[in-house]
Amino acid sequence: MGDIFGVSLRPNNRWASFKTLRERWFAHLETTRLRPVLLVDEAQEMNTATLGELRLLASARFDSQSLLCVILAGDARLTHQLQQEALLPLNSRIRTRLATEHASRDELAACLDHLLATAGNAALMTAPLRHTLCDHAAGNYRILAFMAAELLNAAAQQELPQLDEKLYFEVFASTGKTTPKRPQAAR
Repeated sequence: MGDIFGVSLRPNNRWASFKTLRERWFAHLETTRLRPVLLVDEAQEMNTATLGELRLLASARFDSQSLLCVILAGDARLTHQLQQEALLPLNSRIRTRLATEHASRDELAACLDHLLATAGNAALMTAPLRHTLCDHAAGNYRILAFMAAELLNAAAQQELPQLDEKLYFEVFASTGKTTPKRPQAAR
């Protein structure tokens, strides 16, 4: 934030740095009428002091003026972390909460069907393969997508017109795993 607004932030004089940053930020908001959004992924890894400062940074004038929309994305540890006494002021200011659980097999199947239809080839995967992918995705959309991408890559290399369970076993049996390998960087 300091770099964006041309403010030198000094750890030994945090109040003066914060005050200068806040003044420049107010001036920016008055001229643009836009409110920035800060998305923090893996927020459960943030330390308590940083989360506390986000609360101070996000609003002004006794919380009557919103300066920044903060979206905290994390796992169940974030919910527990926000219960700490030091973070109760932040926790009480969270307006919307969305706690998701593992996706059901039907939810994963609907997502996969949608992705295939949107890509323009709803019949690319056989029904048994779709069921197998959903069963081995551990309720996680990202794992489902990685597995499907790995199968698609293997099918493209073999120039297969349709993906089936035989391909699934070829791809994932060779690694001894049913979860996808990380893609390797291009050399």
